[in-house]
Order: sequence, then structure tokens, then C-alpha cells
Amino acid sequence: MDTSTQVLLGLAALACVATLAFAVVLVIRLFRARRLLRDAGIPVQNKLAFWGALIYTISPVDLIPDPVYLDDIGVLLLALHTLQAAARRRPGTLGTERL
Repeated sequence: MDTSTQVLLGLAALACVATLAFAVVLVIRLFRARRLLRDAGIPVQNKLAFWGALIYTISPVDLIPDPVYLDDIGVLLLALHTLQAAARRRPGTLGTERL
């Protein structure tokens, strides 16, 4: 292999590792957001968004093949946004905290 090919492969590997790390950070934030689910006032559809995002992230079936985690990241971000929005609508919940 020539040098330019090695550089391109290295950059592609670095991009894959970066997106994987971002997905892992979002999964950790999603688990921290789970405390919002303990509040009985959070609607069921928001709780389902949490579990659906978690299942989608770990499932082998994806919209985009797994070396690219953009679909997983998008689903996790949507679930976090949904939980945070539901918590903000409820006074006295943890919705004003940063997750």
C-alpha cells in the first residue's frame, strides 16, 4: 500500500472510532436520563422513546451499516431530547438539570 492509502485508511478508522465514542457517550447520558423515568408524571410514550432508543442502538439491524453510527447517534439524541422536553413540562422534575 502506498502512503496516501494508509493515510486515508487511518483517517477513516479515526472517524469510526470518534463516532463510536460519541455513541457511547450518548448511551451513558441516556442511562443517566433514566432517573427521569422514575417520576410517575413522565408520559408512557417518553418512556418508550428511552427503551426504543436503547434497543435500536444495540440491535444489529440499522438504517445505515454499523461502521457509520450516525443513525444510532440520531436515535439517541432524539430520545434524550424527548425525555428532557417531557421533564421540562413537569414542574419539580429533573428537567432543568443538565443530563
